[in-house]
Amino acid sequence: MAPISHAKLPEAFVWPERDRPAFAAGQPLNEPVIDLAGFLAGDENSTQLAAELVSSACRKHGFFQVVNHGVDAELTSAALHHMDEFFRQPQHEKKRVRGFSDGHSHRFASKLPWKETLSFPFHASDPTLVLDHFQAAMGHHSFSSGLAFKEYCEAMTELSLKVSELLAISLGLERMSFRRFFEDSSSIMRCNYYPACEKPELTLGTGPHCDPTSLTILHQDHVGGLEVFADGKWHLVSPKPAALVINIGDTFMALTNGKYKSCLHRAVVKKESERRSLAFFLCPNKEKTVRPPEELLRRDGWRR
Repeated sequence: MAPISHAKLPEAFVWPERDRPAFAAGQPLNEPVIDLAGFLAGDENSTQLAAELVSSACRKHGFFQVVNHGVDAELTSAALHHMDEFFRQPQHEKKRVRGFSDGHSHRFASKLPWKETLSFPFHASDPTLVLDHFQAAMGHHSFSSGLAFKEYCEAMTELSLKVSELLAISLGLERMSFRRFFEDSSSIMRCNYYPACEKPELTLGTGPHCDPTSLTILHQDHVGGLEVFADGKWHLVSPKPAALVINIGDTFMALTNGKYKSCLHRAVVKKESERRSLAFFLCPNKEKTVRPPEELLRRDGWRR
């Protein structure tokens, strides 16, 4: 990435005027913040309430936040610590690592995102592949980083499976319908680093897109910057203490026969503050065929 101290933003990072963020216009998305404590404890009333909130959000825009989700805060802190250590390295060191990207500058020459990312796969059937990835990419000294991300991904996988149960309940399906589909998942973990930007009104940290995956579980820091396009406008998804943002991706929209939405979203950047996030993308095993459960198809009477 170009040096972030430059007063003039490099041309490749300048987005067309129609795509640029309008900071004054941002309104909150007002997505529900769902307390999962009762659901995870097996309380039927809490589960029904959570399912109703999920159903309403997913039919509108596909985004909601969860608290009391059971993910140990120390796992998140450890993942953020090792993420920071990686992105503090010199640029030439980071570029040697498989899975690193500095705004896709090696592939594109315009509309580059103002961010750096580190991405790697996570397979539920063989969690140790994360350790192998880090060792191959960065050598033996990276073992502690690999271990921290392995444990974080394991926690994200378990949470995503629990959320898939709640999503099934919210659709009136048998509780394990989606969990069985994802238990041998082949997912993706991505660390996002958005440097402070001298001209944030001219660029984007991540351009508008829908996630092609199934479910995304996002930890965002206190800085904020996630926006969702709903009702013809961009809306802010404000960070909440100890909360995780969950959104529906294209694959899960297909699994629900189009009932739940995969919406456009993007990330804006700040002039004074850098921003970090951890994104876990739940994906089915590559051998799986994506189709809605038969129970849902029978009830709908047709496939969208």
